[in-house]
Amino acid sequence: MGLSLKEMEISSIYSSPLKRALDTAEAIASHHQLEVQVEPDLREIDAGDLEGRSIVELGTTFSQFLLRWREGQGSEKMPGGESVIDVANRAWSVIQRIVSKHNQGTVVVASHYFVTVVIICKALGWPLTNIERIRVQNGSVSVLEFGETRTCLVSLGDVCHLREG
Repeated sequence: MGLSLKEMEISSIYSSPLKRALDTAEAIASHHQLEVQVEPDLREIDAGDLEGRSIVELGTTFSQFLLRWREGQGSEKMPGGESVIDVANRAWSVIQRIVSKHNQGTVVVASHYFVTVVIICKALGWPLTNIERIRVQNGSVSVLEFGETRTCLVSLGDVCHLREG
């Protein structure tokens, strides 16, 4: 990831404190002489009791959660954890601060799946239930361009850099 953004002019880099995102942010920062600014509210959703369980173990528990989540428009909390609305509120607050602080230039935000998809939904004014329609992979790049009156999704889940030599 660091090499793929090496030639891009980047003014600032923010990251979740969790290892995978922080490692990615530091790899990018190493090519730009920038210090990574860690934002705890960019961490992944707290999956509570579902954390670390296999797909087989989740079976009906997660299926039932998804049904309740859809009915509640994202307000259903993971058992012992957070709701998608909780993640959206904390992550969107960080993004709003970043956008107001850096109204010019390119800012990199290294985070996680749920954080990425809720930020995209919030930025575009979509309901949070649309996260099911958004596909991003680990290591993918999504680009939002924040304008004065609207936000544009420039790129979603780009993985071309992962295929490079």
